Amino acid sequence: MKKLFVYLKGYTKECVLAPLFKLLEASFELFIPLVIASIVDKGISTQDTGYILKMGGILLLLAIVGLVSAVTAQFFAARAAVGFAGKLRSALFAHVQGLSYTNLDKAGTSTLITRMTSDINQVQSGVNMVLRLFLRSPIIVFGAMIMAFTIDVKSALIFVVAIPLLAIVVFGVMMVTIPLYRKVQSSLDKVLGITRENLTGVRVIRAFHKEAEEQEKFGNLNDTLVDLQNFVGKISAIMNPVTYVIVNGAIVLLIYTGAVQVNVGNLTQGEVVAIINYMSQILVELVKLANLIVTVTKAMACGDRVAAVFEIKNEEIAPAEKFLAKGAEVPYIAFQNVSLKYNGAGEETLTNINFSVKKGETIGVIGGTGCGKTSLVNMIAGFYKATSGGVFVNGTDIKELPAEKLGDMVGIVPQKAVLFKGTIRSNLLWGNKDATEEQLWEAITLAQAREVVEGKDGKLDAHVAQNGKNLSGGQRQRLTIARALVKKPEILILDDSASALDYATDAKLRSALKTIEDTTTTFIVSQRASTILHADQIIVLEDGELAGIGTHEQLLATCEVYQEIYYSQYPKEGGAANE
Repeated sequence: MKKLFVYLKGYTKECVLAPLFKLLEASFELFIPLVIASIVDKGISTQDTGYILKMGGILLLLAIVGLVSAVTAQFFAARAAVGFAGKLRSALFAHVQGLSYTNLDKAGTSTLITRMTSDINQVQSGVNMVLRLFLRSPIIVFGAMIMAFTIDVKSALIFVVAIPLLAIVVFGVMMVTIPLYRKVQSSLDKVLGITRENLTGVRVIRAFHKEAEEQEKFGNLNDTLVDLQNFVGKISAIMNPVTYVIVNGAIVLLIYTGAVQVNVGNLTQGEVVAIINYMSQILVELVKLANLIVTVTKAMACGDRVAAVFEIKNEEIAPAEKFLAKGAEVPYIAFQNVSLKYNGAGEETLTNINFSVKKGETIGVIGGTGCGKTSLVNMIAGFYKATSGGVFVNGTDIKELPAEKLGDMVGIVPQKAVLFKGTIRSNLLWGNKDATEEQLWEAITLAQAREVVEGKDGKLDAHVAQNGKNLSGGQRQRLTIARALVKKPEILILDDSASALDYATDAKLRSALKTIEDTTTTFIVSQRASTILHADQIIVLEDGELAGIGTHEQLLATCEVYQEIYYSQYPKEGGAANE
């Protein structure tokens, strides 16, 4: 939590002025019982109406000044808290954006969303409350005790006993509830996780009639969260009644002691009223302090969780491999003894992969489900680093290439077509923000998306809903391909990006891609043999290992895995030789 205070930098003035104005309000509030005592002793006892009105005016003035001070303090506290939360949220978002795929997988989407929303909101509330009440409540408590000593030492000794008892209750509850609030937030993570999963997969759930099971699963997690919240809430709720009992018991003793002192002439009636008012002030402030402690406890737990995300650092990059040239010509892309093991995985996803690619070649990647096709192309994009071996571009290990440079070189169309809320134009400009209208239409035409764009009202300026929900799967895929083509990348990766296209559109897309400049090296991942049939090289994977590499004809003659895949899609008699 302490590490987050750096984001209060720039709000020093607000952090100083907010408590100062609260102290000013508290100071004026401490004078109120003395004014009331004076009214009782000098005004009411002598029936001096003028004096009563005069002191009543002073009370009104104290109230107005206190109100102005409180509003000013709230303004500065809110400004500091909101500014702090804004800077913290921006810094957390930037940090998450910089995390590697491995760390993002490890942290989990639902956890990161909770940290950036609920947790930061709790921290914001905690900062606001601390700036307003952290100094005010202790000042009122100890100030009231000191003022009571100036009136009567014997009566004030009751304060000396009551205040430590109250402190034990408040801080005891705080010590018990802090770890419990951490559990509450962790349970909230799980509820958010299953909620996100259900919203994302709602169609699948309905298709398999799993609504009842998912409701039960959600209900169990939600009940666990409710039980935890109720348990910690009950402990926190103990604070108020126990503090009321202690304070009201102290008031009873004060009334008894005061009555005795008045009878013997050591105290006036007004002074007894003042002492009781001071005890009432302590009661009110301790209730506020109790609520402050609960809020701060939650804020501390949430702050620690946010700080834990900042502590996630990208793994240190292993020393770059040295390219072992086997000939005079250095290949454009080369995999040398590459293995990949995901964090927490029991076995390697890719094992001892070796191949090389010339600039401008088209490479097909095929294999069974889960054989590591996406993992292989993700390594070319630099999303995951090789566990052993090296991935080289122009003889340089990808580990040595700056992320920005590699990002400029690679254009990738992922398995899941993702579009962002905005317009078709704004989505395509992600590929190249300086692209002209002509370049956008050129990419749209190559991606076989012209009819999609021209059929929309507004064409390039047609509205795109979040995640492209107002477009079909095939339309989204074609627009994501167009977005990658706008970039004119040196390396184009199409990761099963035509799966939602019909065979005719897929064939047109493949023909169009052949017209791209020879400087673009294309990787096509597909389950369809027809899609990669005419590739310069086809990489066949099986269980993370290289089962074969070569042209369609070579693999059809020598690779059993490729034969199995190909003949499962086309009869042996006809095949797809003419596609």
